[in-house]
Amino acid sequence: MSVAVQGATGKGSREREQRPGLLERVKRSYAKHWYAYAMIAPVVLVLGVLVLYPLVEGVWLTLTDANSLNVARTIGVNEIPASYKFVGFDNYADILWGPGSYDRFWSHFVWTIAWTAICVFLHYTLGLGLALLLNKKLRGRAFYRMLLILPWAVPTFVTIFSWRLMLGTGGAVNSMLSFLHLPEPGWLTDPWAQKAAAILVNTWCGVPFMMISLLGGLQAIPAELYEAAEMDGATPWQRFRYVTLPGLRTVSSTVVLLGVIWTFNQFAVIFLLFGTGAPEAQLLVTWAYKLGFGQQPRDYAQSAAYGVILLSILIVFTAFYRRWLARNEQANG
Repeated sequence: MSVAVQGATGKGSREREQRPGLLERVKRSYAKHWYAYAMIAPVVLVLGVLVLYPLVEGVWLTLTDANSLNVARTIGVNEIPASYKFVGFDNYADILWGPGSYDRFWSHFVWTIAWTAICVFLHYTLGLGLALLLNKKLRGRAFYRMLLILPWAVPTFVTIFSWRLMLGTGGAVNSMLSFLHLPEPGWLTDPWAQKAAAILVNTWCGVPFMMISLLGGLQAIPAELYEAAEMDGATPWQRFRYVTLPGLRTVSSTVVLLGVIWTFNQFAVIFLLFGTGAPEAQLLVTWAYKLGFGQQPRDYAQSAAYGVILLSILIVFTAFYRRWLARNEQANG
């Protein structure tokens, strides 16, 4: 028995030693699947130019003190060379724990997290509620579906500018509140009202996507499951809890992840509602824009550092989120 085991072990060792190296495996793969490499080469090239190069350049800028006064530029016929220098991780240290870091980073970070959590929660709950209604046999269901998807079909800037007009002084929202003898907040001037207005507008823009995605998931759940649950005496709440929610698990996990990424980096709503003003309502992404393009001198290095921090936060969140989903699937499986 021991001889057989040793022989098997030795054979496995020889097979591992004879395994071709990485370069050889790549050559063999290319010789066998050269057509696949040829087809994906243009995509890889485009992604490299549009994504990889700007990313590498942005990471490099975070390690310098580049701003609009020391980068290479042309003034008239004079070409001024770049004079910025390498500073290492000083930008990150200054952002995270430098003087005034709470006002410049942490306050915006807390608001961005709260904004993301509230908006995604509203998107999902309202979208699920509307999807459940549209999944029922209603007269005029096609009309309601078309009506509810309009906020998503209309260009975002048109929707936001319309809300800006309605939320402004003398707009439709405050006129209605005045008619009902209710307080009229300064939606575009008061810090807390600005945050509420931003959440309202983003919810209006984001709910239709959740509704359509979850409606598709609901229609994919076999009707036999509901019939069996009803025959077993399950209440509507039990059918929702034990049939609907598990049936939507895959769709829900995907749309929630996408919702978090999109909402965390939501630029249009904040910028088009308030511009670079409203410092209390600025998200990390809009604050990074303000540093890089909305002030003088433009601080390219700090703006790029904010971008790298945002990317890092989303990568870490996505990794933990996928691991949590996998653990739950194993537990439920």
